[in-house]
Amino acid sequence: MPEITAPESLGFSTRAIRVGQEFDPTTGAIIPPVYLTSTFVQDGIGGFRGGYEYARGGNPTRDSLQELLASLEGGSHAYSFASGLAAEDTLLRAVLQPGDNIVMGNDVYGGTHRLVNRVFVPWGVGLSTVDMSDLDAVRDAVAASKTAILWIETPSNPLMKISDIAALAEIGHANGALVVVDNTFASPYLQQPIALGADVIVHSTTKYLGGHSDVLGGAVIVNDLELAEKVGFLQFAVGAVSGPLDAWLTVRGIKTLAVRMDRHSANAQEIAEGLVGHPALDAVYYPGLPDHPGHDIAARQMSAFGGMLSVALTGGAVAARKFAESTELFQLAESLGGVESLIGYPTEMTHASVRGTELEVPDNVIRLSVGIEDVDDLLADVLRALDQV
Repeated sequence: MPEITAPESLGFSTRAIRVGQEFDPTTGAIIPPVYLTSTFVQDGIGGFRGGYEYARGGNPTRDSLQELLASLEGGSHAYSFASGLAAEDTLLRAVLQPGDNIVMGNDVYGGTHRLVNRVFVPWGVGLSTVDMSDLDAVRDAVAASKTAILWIETPSNPLMKISDIAALAEIGHANGALVVVDNTFASPYLQQPIALGADVIVHSTTKYLGGHSDVLGGAVIVNDLELAEKVGFLQFAVGAVSGPLDAWLTVRGIKTLAVRMDRHSANAQEIAEGLVGHPALDAVYYPGLPDHPGHDIAARQMSAFGGMLSVALTGGAVAARKFAESTELFQLAESLGGVESLIGYPTEMTHASVRGTELEVPDNVIRLSVGIEDVDDLLADVLRALDQV
């Protein structure tokens, strides 16, 4: 059998297709099997074959996904979970103790804020929110308390704010904080946070990594052995693991991540440019636009600008709701990152949990997850809907 090139020397798309995906040695099947089993027969008491005992502790299909995620994000270890929030919860348990503080952006995903604010804060953890684009404000917030985690989400959800990962990592590390980046919107194809100085990456693998709106999952990628052991222990001890079929579907999605992200990004760029100056819109939020406040940083730390954009309607909440309910190709639904285009009303959908806080999303904002359909059709759909508001 020919010798396989070391994975770290291979390009992104090659690794996305090959890492952890060795053909089945028994049959030669090019696609590894899905190990739909809850337990594994032992060769005598304690004689685990390949280290496998019980599916909560390990499963070959999940292991293949974890190996792949670590490779794509440049981490030493990756852990796959049943959802993005389960991944975040496990990481937070591994790091935080009562009295610690977490600093996060004032526009993070509502579910992340809800998890910390309503689960961890009552257990004695502090939470501070700040505009991550204001480095001085971040520096002050991190220094003001016993900050254990600096949590970065870039591009942010849904206002597409861009945070300077390298600069924020320096601030966090200078204060002894663990620097975590939610890389869901960008994906590892467009952005490499560990290479920019981050310690940990989290994902909702439901989104771009899975890519087909048919799987729920999350991931934590780390680059430190001590933290990896803590996260791995909690993955086993708490048990919010991804199932084998979910892991397999995520791997299948990742194989086309590069070509999908190229198309998502190209479509979103064209739609954003086509919407600039529309009389029904107050603003178009997309980092690929030259006048976006974070454009230069995004151009430096991302290889393209992604498939997510948001718009603010001139007519306020009434116009925003009408627009969201008038598109045809953009289907009204939560979530994002699938091959099909979706439209959502964050203040009552993805971010309903932060209404009444400083994270509240303006009620005239609509979020678009731009799919990989023909861009002319997508732009025509959006323009038709805007004509109706």
